[in-house]
Amino acid sequence: MKTAIVTDSNSGITQSLAKEMGVYVVPMPVLIDGEQYFEDISLTQEQFYEKLKSDAQVSTSQPSAYDVGELWTGLLKEYDKIIHIPMSSGLSETCHTLSHLAETEFAGKVYVIDNQRISITMRQSVVDAKNMLAEGKSAEQVRDFLMETKMQSSIYIMVDTLKYLKKGGRLTPAVAAIGTLLKIKPVLQIQGEKLDQFKKVRKVADAKTVMIEALKSAFETRFKELRAAGKMTIAVAHTQNFEEAEIFKGELMQAFPDVEFTYIDPLSLSVSCHIGPGALACAATIKY
Repeated sequence: MKTAIVTDSNSGITQSLAKEMGVYVVPMPVLIDGEQYFEDISLTQEQFYEKLKSDAQVSTSQPSAYDVGELWTGLLKEYDKIIHIPMSSGLSETCHTLSHLAETEFAGKVYVIDNQRISITMRQSVVDAKNMLAEGKSAEQVRDFLMETKMQSSIYIMVDTLKYLKKGGRLTPAVAAIGTLLKIKPVLQIQGEKLDQFKKVRKVADAKTVMIEALKSAFETRFKELRAAGKMTIAVAHTQNFEEAEIFKGELMQAFPDVEFTYIDPLSLSVSCHIGPGALACAATIKY
């Protein structure tokens, strides 16, 4: 039995990396001033941020269910089953749309995994699926593992500017104005489903301290046994902030020398359009 792994570009897996890994990546649509582009196909990270900073109207959209269905149909000529890992259903309707398609037209052949992941945690799910299949595990066993462990990850994100949270309606203009005046840098969290506020700080150094302390608390409580078993990973993500991300990697490795460090990746454009450039994030994620 051969099983294909499909994800989308919210995983941070580029088209070229997908070929190296032997997986398939659906490019996420991005709308800029009403014109549609596709991440890593007709739109680079650099072009995206250039448009975002120029105050263009930028938003993300769902991939076409028809196009995904065509991809699945093509893959099923070569593979027996498909594991499809989309971004969290708490952040997009994509997962619900594809789940319905799989259940009605590809029942028993395509499993859409709603394991509440995005960016670096989503990439880890793809790696886990790949490793399990390499060991001879079935598509059903991969599906069950990913669903059983779906809440065993945490992401913390420092936002450098309130401009894009205001633009997206997540902050009122008055709150954004006061926050900008006080130079507040909110730290947000994703605990499975939604992007929520965690803490407010004023310096990047303070934000990193807050995120490290949050991971430390998680490793001492909900992830304690998994950490002891060597089943946890740490990763860093950012939005046009690679130098700070490299520094943060070193600080995390020093704080948690026993936990495997995996990736430094750009944050998903679906998250980036809401938070803008200069953001810094870290994640703790279970691994297979």
